[in-house]
Amino acid sequence: MQLSKVKQWVPGLESFIHYDKKNLKYDIRSGLSVAAVALPVAIAYSELMGINPIIGLYACILPMVVYALFGSSRQLIVGPDAATCAIITAAVAPLALGNQDMLWLLAIVITIMTGFWCLVAGHFRLAIFADFLSPPILQGLLNGVAVTIVVGQIANILGLSALPSDLIESLIALPGKIAGTHWLTLALSTVCLVILFILKALRPGWPAPLIVMTLATLLSWQLDFNAMGIAIIGSFGHGLPHISMAHFDPELLRALIIPSLNLSVISIVSCMMTVRSFANKNGYEVDIDQELRALGYINLAAGLSQGYAVSGATSRTAVNDANGGKTQMVSLVAALMIALVLFFLTRFISFIPLATLGAVLIYAAWSMFSIKSIFSIRKHSRSAYALTLFTLAAVLVVGLIDGIGFAILLGLLQFLHTVFRPTDQLLGVDSQGIIHTVSSGNHIKPVDGLLMYRFNSTLTYFNVAYFKTRVLKMVDSAAKRPN
Repeated sequence: MQLSKVKQWVPGLESFIHYDKKNLKYDIRSGLSVAAVALPVAIAYSELMGINPIIGLYACILPMVVYALFGSSRQLIVGPDAATCAIITAAVAPLALGNQDMLWLLAIVITIMTGFWCLVAGHFRLAIFADFLSPPILQGLLNGVAVTIVVGQIANILGLSALPSDLIESLIALPGKIAGTHWLTLALSTVCLVILFILKALRPGWPAPLIVMTLATLLSWQLDFNAMGIAIIGSFGHGLPHISMAHFDPELLRALIIPSLNLSVISIVSCMMTVRSFANKNGYEVDIDQELRALGYINLAAGLSQGYAVSGATSRTAVNDANGGKTQMVSLVAALMIALVLFFLTRFISFIPLATLGAVLIYAAWSMFSIKSIFSIRKHSRSAYALTLFTLAAVLVVGLIDGIGFAILLGLLQFLHTVFRPTDQLLGVDSQGIIHTVSSGNHIKPVDGLLMYRFNSTLTYFNVAYFKTRVLKMVDSAAKRPN
C-alpha cells in the first residue's frame, strides 16, 4: 500500500522498478545523443546570461534526474531553454549592477521562486491557465525573444566591446562601434554559422552545435586564439565553481516576484506544449497536474544545485524521440554523460571562443524565429495576427519582462472577450431537413416562424445583456416574425 502511494507521488519509479532490458540499447543511444545536444547549448545559454559557463551544466544534471523520477512523460527532456534564459537575464541583470556573483545568486533565487510558483499551480490544478497564452500570442513572444537573442550576440560575433543590454539602445549604439570590428572574430563567427546551417540542411540528425564547438575549441587550444585577439571563455579557477554568498538584500525578493511569475508562466506553457505534442505522437496520456509539480521540483533542484531555471527542451526532446528513446532512463544516461564532462573536461571548456558561443545562440534563436508561422496566422485570422504583432512589438520595445506581462494580459483579455462577446449563429435547414449555419455563401434557409439560434458560450452575468440584444436583433431582422 505504501509503495503504491510512493509510485503515485513519484511516477517515474514504475518504469525503473519494472524496467524492460530490451529498451536499454535505445535509451543509451538516445541519452548519448541528448547529451551531445545539451552540452553546447547549456554552455552557450550561460554565456547569454553572463555567468560562468559551467553553471549551464549544473542546470542540466540534477533536474534531469529529478524529472526522470517525478515526470509522467516518457520522451520529455528538461534543461536550459533560450526563452527562459533570456527572461532571467532581463530580470536579474539590472539588479546585479555588473556583479557576476550577484547575477548568479539572483538567477538561483528567481529559479527557486519559479519552482515554488509551479508547485503552487500544481497543487491547485492550475495547468488550464497556461492556455491564456494562445498560440498567436506565444508565437509573437518567441519571435521577439529570438530577435532579442540575435541582437544581444552582435558584440560577440563582431568582436566588439559590450553593447547596451536593451535592444533599442543596443541598435542605436551599434553604428558608433561598428568600426571596431575584429575581423578574425567575424571570420570565425561566419564560418561557425555557415557550418551550423550546412549541417542542419544536409545532416539534420548530427549534433551540429557540439561538432562546431568542439572544432573551434580545438583550434583555439592549438592556435592560441586569445593571443590573436579572439576572445575566449578563459580560466575559471581551480575546481568547480561555487556560489559566493554575497550580501543579499531581502528587498530584491520583492523585485523578483513579478519576473518569477512571468518566468513560471512561460515555463509552464512551453513545457505543456512539448509534453502534450510528444505524448500524442507516441500514443499515451500524461498527467498535466503531475507535470506541473515535476516542473516545480526540477526548478527547485536546479536552484539548489546552483543552476538556473529549466523547462521542457523541445529540441532535445525531439532528439530523444528521433533516436527511439523508450523511457525516462534516457534522462539518467544524459545526466551521467554531462556529469563526466563537468568533472573531467572543464579545462577544455575554457578555450571555447565567445564568437562560437554567439554563433550557437544565433543558430538556436533562428529555430524560434518564424515569419512563415506569423503569416500563416494572418491567413486564418486577422485578429489573431494582430495579437501576434502586438506581442512581438511589446517584447522588442518595452523589453522581455514587461512584454511577457503584456502577453499574459492579452491572453486574459482574449479569454474574457470570448466569454463576454462570443460568436453566435443563426441556424436553418437544408433540403433534407439537416440543421446548418445560415450564411451568405450557402443555401441554408431559416424555418419560417421559427428562430434557431446558437450562442457559443455559457450564459453568465457578464454576457446575458449581450445575449438578449443579439436574440432581439435576430427576431427583428427575421423575414417572418417567429411565433
